[in-house]
Amino acid sequence: MVIMKKGHQPKCIKYIESSPMLIWEGYKFIGNRGRKFGTEVLEMRLMGQKVMGIRGPQAARIFYNDRYFKRKGAAPKRVQKTLTGENGVQGLDEAEHRQRKMMFLSIMNQDNLAQLNKILLKQWKIQSRKWEQEDSIVLFDYVQEMLCRVACQWAGVPLKKSEIKLRADDLGKMVDGFGAVGLRQWQGRIARKRTETWISNIIDQIRSNNYKPRDGSAAYIIAWHYNLTGELLSKQVAAVELINIIRPIVAITTYIVFGALAMHKYPECRRKLQLGDERYARMFVQEVRRYYPFTPFVGALVKQSFLWKQHLFKKGTLVLLDIYGINHDPRIWDWPNEFYPERFFAWKENPFDFIPQGGGHASSGHRCAGEMVTIEVMEASYRYLARNMQYKVPRQNLHYSLRRIPTLPKSRFIIKKIRIK
Repeated sequence: MVIMKKGHQPKCIKYIESSPMLIWEGYKFIGNRGRKFGTEVLEMRLMGQKVMGIRGPQAARIFYNDRYFKRKGAAPKRVQKTLTGENGVQGLDEAEHRQRKMMFLSIMNQDNLAQLNKILLKQWKIQSRKWEQEDSIVLFDYVQEMLCRVACQWAGVPLKKSEIKLRADDLGKMVDGFGAVGLRQWQGRIARKRTETWISNIIDQIRSNNYKPRDGSAAYIIAWHYNLTGELLSKQVAAVELINIIRPIVAITTYIVFGALAMHKYPECRRKLQLGDERYARMFVQEVRRYYPFTPFVGALVKQSFLWKQHLFKKGTLVLLDIYGINHDPRIWDWPNEFYPERFFAWKENPFDFIPQGGGHASSGHRCAGEMVTIEVMEASYRYLARNMQYKVPRQNLHYSLRRIPTLPKSRFIIKKIRIK
């Protein structure tokens, strides 16, 4: 690793390849290096590639400036082959990115969000009634299948009862595999390939008029979306983008489990959710997204060489922004390592100091177009868990490791003696 200190030539440290430290330290990797050497800009090698890491209160503002950074070509193949897919919106820039982003934003209208909420609540009622018949359930596994049903129904993706578990598992493995090496990575790749084949066939059926999804649904809009050259998206790209609708909804399972963990660990939060204060429910959602780990960092390529904080960023260099570190930075957040939803009471909604799903504004920047979907699903789910479900949390291993990317409580949150109000 090379540390670039203000006003000095780069100082060479004994080790060069930093991948073992990343695997060992996980979410805290960039923050640990930065704090140790007192810098917000550091240089390292990961998998043999020269990489720069940035952290701190101002890092997101520069990172999400399209004048200096581009996304195309930044995501490692291991991430494209599991989490994001190839040629999707996350890897686009400028006019192409804006046009594709508008496609996603057109799906996130108020009517569609209301439809999603209706489908979600219906599934919570149906599935939780079934859970009453079980001695105990692993909440993560059951919610993942439930959200797969919700996502497909809302997006207009036909889903047979016999294939729900397979599709839910595959969508989950794509998320679980992006930050892994070895078996989890290969499981994610296989899941991605199988899912793209499934969704590509659906795109074919839509375009050949053998299947007609609801007008305005994600499947309909994406299948018939034209790119800047006036051509339909290729079948592969359309499949990737439709998966970019359903996969993130299934991935919310992780946040729901962490929210259930927070309600268990901090019972006063559960009591406040039960009171029906909508503002508190939104603050609780945001604190779960801030406090609990999900995305460790994101990458972009330097578009043109520039200086920032007296450090040279050379054209073509991969730069990693420390998302976990920003969400726990004491210069941004009071008591950053405490779970405290009320911190969002007076939050000014700065688009660069809270970036669990990208920075800037959704319409013009690189903030996820589906962020509101995440918030709505989390909020409705927490309300249902707090107000409509009674259950016991037996003794289990609720520890989650910051070395594992992405992480989750080891027991995946077991509940028993479920009763629906």
